Amino acid sequence: SASRLRLSGLCFLLQILLILLFAVFVRYSPESGSSLCSPQLNCSRRHQDSGFRYPRFRDVHLQVLLGFGLLVAFLGRYGPGSVATSILIMSLTIQWAIVIQGFLFFSLNGKIYVGARSMFSADFCTAAVLISTGAVLGRVNPVQMLLLALLEVILCSLNEYVLLSLMAVSDSGRSLTVHVFGAYFGLMVSRILHQPHVDKKREEQQDTRQQPEVFAVVGTIYLWIFWPSFTSTTTVHDTWAVLNTYFSLVASTMATFILSPVLYEETIPRMVQIQDATLAGAAVMGMAGEMLVTPFGALIAGFLAGLISLLGFRFFTPVLCSRLKIGDTCGVHNTHGLPGILGALLGTLLTLLATADTFGDRLELVFPLVAEGSRSAADQAFFQLCALPLTLLLATLGGCLTGAVLKTRVLRSPPDTRCLENTVLWEV
Repeated sequence: SASRLRLSGLCFLLQILLILLFAVFVRYSPESGSSLCSPQLNCSRRHQDSGFRYPRFRDVHLQVLLGFGLLVAFLGRYGPGSVATSILIMSLTIQWAIVIQGFLFFSLNGKIYVGARSMFSADFCTAAVLISTGAVLGRVNPVQMLLLALLEVILCSLNEYVLLSLMAVSDSGRSLTVHVFGAYFGLMVSRILHQPHVDKKREEQQDTRQQPEVFAVVGTIYLWIFWPSFTSTTTVHDTWAVLNTYFSLVASTMATFILSPVLYEETIPRMVQIQDATLAGAAVMGMAGEMLVTPFGALIAGFLAGLISLLGFRFFTPVLCSRLKIGDTCGVHNTHGLPGILGALLGTLLTLLATADTFGDRLELVFPLVAEGSRSAADQAFFQLCALPLTLLLATLGGCLTGAVLKTRVLRSPPDTRCLENTVLWEV
């Protein structure tokens, strides 16, 4: 009862604060006119809103809500609780991201102008937060989840501002700013919150059979339907990004059927493994999707991502847990972190091909500084490569800081092994 009241009180205070911030700063963007277009509002061809584009926004929002929401529902005794927590985090994060990212990307004369672009950006930030919560699911209470979201939105927005605005890195599908940042931020929070005896007992009571398989089936279908929109939503001509994502998805799924019977005793993969392969295939196309991957290149990248994901679950996850003391409830390191790194490296290699002869008119949209002559393709590739360690550094430091805040005595949950039970905070 005390935990529920504390959660209710915090939600009330945060919502009142956000209402006040919206009242003072947030306005609708004049998308139909150009009178307010300025460098602060970033009204370039690539980022200019052409109407609200609701069908695409709907796809991205459903991807965040259902794709990620059902992804965390695999714990048998904590399925509804984890989905409810994801919805709560999404509701807070979208509002908070509008404010934080608004001051960085969409402000003019002290006001934040919201439109399609800002809503897409808020959904991307929400996806990164949901990825991070997957690493600590079942080991933190909802109050800690909300505070994690508040801090991560600030750091995620800062990382996005440095990469996309200051360094002019191309990452339309968010291999770095969503997948890599969200995964390693959550892993570092998990490391700081590590409690040896309590974590061991919680792992023993996890049940991932029966009903969670149904959640995995539905979640996997949603990933297949909506992820190409997620990858291509910030591109102007999205055909390449959509097709490359689909090719990567099919190849990563095939890799799962090939390698799973070799690594495990099951004759066919479980649906959760297919879901993880789908995520891995999508993550690897985040940066490279709109570049000159070619169809066979997308198949190769997706196939490698599927193999890396499965090998990570089989061999690397036990090392994370036993040697590095990092718990990873949903396996975000293998489904988002490693494929995201692979996607960033692939995007860096493809950037070397960024010439007018290879890209044509798309060069101005994907690499505007290269098209203008301000950078060479090699210089742009150097910036793309530097973005990876910078993202890892910000995610690591931010995760450690956030974990230290969540570990304070006033926020820490009692050492109750029933944290993975729905009955602790949710009526069943």
